[in-house]
Amino acid sequence: MRRAMDLAVYLVVRIFICVVQALRMETAEQIARTLAWLAHRVFRIRRHVIEENLCCAFPHLGPAERERLIRRMWEHLFLLVVEVAHAPRKIHQTNWRDYIQLGGKDVLVRLLLSDRPVIIVTGHFGNFELAGVMLGLLGFPTYTVARTLDNPYLDRFVNRFRGLSGQFIIPKKGGYDQIVQVMSAGGTMSFLADQHAGSKGCWVEFFGRPASAHKAIALLAMTYNAPMVVGYCRRRGRPLHLEMRVHAVADPQQAGPELASVKALTQWYTSRLEEFIRQWPEQYWWLHRRWRQPPSRLTQQEKKAA
Repeated sequence: MRRAMDLAVYLVVRIFICVVQALRMETAEQIARTLAWLAHRVFRIRRHVIEENLCCAFPHLGPAERERLIRRMWEHLFLLVVEVAHAPRKIHQTNWRDYIQLGGKDVLVRLLLSDRPVIIVTGHFGNFELAGVMLGLLGFPTYTVARTLDNPYLDRFVNRFRGLSGQFIIPKKGGYDQIVQVMSAGGTMSFLADQHAGSKGCWVEFFGRPASAHKAIALLAMTYNAPMVVGYCRRRGRPLHLEMRVHAVADPQQAGPELASVKALTQWYTSRLEEFIRQWPEQYWWLHRRWRQPPSRLTQQEKKAA
């Protein structure tokens, strides 16, 4: 029964993708606006979480501004799906310049062509799904850590899309040995670094609140002497017109003592993520439960410091 259900869901998703691919981009954009209105106004999906996150991140926003930002976030999420569906048919090696604007390409190309491993850090911002695909299209294969989907048919379908141009997926659970192999061989690892890492994670400040981040990203950079690139892939107005930009780089060979610890390096890239999220907040996934209650030991340390 479970296999039949998984297959049925997979078929529904494939049919939905086929329908989206058959639509004109302008029509799909109008449908995305309608779906955003339904998610925001009618179904009120994760409304409490989104409201709480925005109130803490942007306390100066009034109710009307916050409502507008929530609606635009939902529009962005549905447009992301449209872009992912259309990208394989519209963007290829001969016309990518019509869609992709590269920023900081000299720095990125120099690092990716070196014999040193590279770590690319981004978050659930813009169209992060297409970022790895675009790098592969430009001739730079990357390895990305992602959670294996419960539905095996959907998991294979999504990973097949990601691997079209040279983006390879390493499972989040049990994939550490593969990560070590990539780093040892001088490859490129990319991470979505804005997810809650549990009470034992590295607690840093994100939008003025304690947030748990994974220690492994900074630890890998320090262990393998790997430059860390913080970047984003954001939409520039029209769907499928994107800007991929290197926002900041930290090189262990040149970094001073202020970035010599796992916590300091984790705080550095978290702050860099916050910078561009603040600039285009409508392209961030505010429906994540990014902030959780820190463990009591941290709360006690803060009280002593005060």
